[in-house]
Amino acid sequence: MESRVQQLIKKLEHLPSGRLSEVEDFIDFLSQKDREHHMRKDFAQGAEAPFQKVWDNDDDSVYDKL
Repeated sequence: MESRVQQLIKKLEHLPSGRLSEVEDFIDFLSQKDREHHMRKDFAQGAEAPFQKVWDNDDDSVYDKL
């Protein structure tokens, strides 16, 4: 059975050259979207520890039950 990548390559081989530019742009868009997602996730994880002291306090514990 062919791999998914090989199937896509065969489909790409049958596209007109003008369409290949569109496919390349879309791949670049998806890659950028993934990089941004990972960057936001990493930033959120990095900010978790410093904010833990602010979030976990007795004065605000009433909000933990909401």
